[in-house]
Amino acid sequence: MHAALDFKQLASQFNGDGIRAVILLGSHARGDAGPFSDVDLVRLLAKDAAERPDDGSHLFDGALVVVSSVGPAKVEEWFSEPQVAVTVVAGLRRGIPLIDPENVFAAIRERAAAFEWSADLQDRANRYAGKELVGWIEEMHKGLEGLRRDDVGRLLNARFGGSWGLSHVLQVQRGLLISGDNGFYDEMADALGRESTWVRLRATAYGLPVDAEEPPSLRAQVRAGLKLYIETVRLIGDVLPRKERDMIMQTVNLIEQELPMRSD
Repeated sequence: MHAALDFKQLASQFNGDGIRAVILLGSHARGDAGPFSDVDLVRLLAKDAAERPDDGSHLFDGALVVVSSVGPAKVEEWFSEPQVAVTVVAGLRRGIPLIDPENVFAAIRERAAAFEWSADLQDRANRYAGKELVGWIEEMHKGLEGLRRDDVGRLLNARFGGSWGLSHVLQVQRGLLISGDNGFYDEMADALGRESTWVRLRATAYGLPVDAEEPPSLRAQVRAGLKLYIETVRLIGDVLPRKERDMIMQTVNLIEQELPMRSD
């Protein structure tokens, strides 16, 4: 545990030429930090530049301080790229300016507060989801082969794609603005319905018990992830771009053909 930090004094250590503002994000900005929570500092640069030498992790009085720097182009991505917006916008709304003499972050926070999920963002999100579902096909194949061989390495690869990977796909496609990394599981479950098939399969894919006292086995987690791929496609298949849809549907058909043959 660490003593209470003076955030403004801490921010001053990462101020300098070309830095227009230093802001506090994450759990400390939201007010729900614990003794082991990291401190997220983001520096807004005057112009786009390469990563700064002091970007990264630092320890101050036992606290982990994570510093990152972003230029104007990255700030625009916060609002124009759906896969970025879903992870950033909600946090910006509760960000705290520690150094902001020109009210640069104040304007960004107002923009975040007024942010709406536009038709253009939805179109981008649909295209992004299609590419991601194609990208996770390899892990679905690893899952089927891992179940056939009882191969732990393949099963672990498949478990990641069938849990984290598919969660991100639906979060982006649905435009779910999550408050932060720690809230993504519960907030998505609440938004999509805790008793929905998708949420229940995702829980099993993550290794959480559903209607049982014991956590599911690795094989059961992978099986749930394969079913989650099918359920994700069922939910969003109608909006997927044609050029990805054929490969995705072939994968769905393969899983449906092979999965009943694989028992735990």
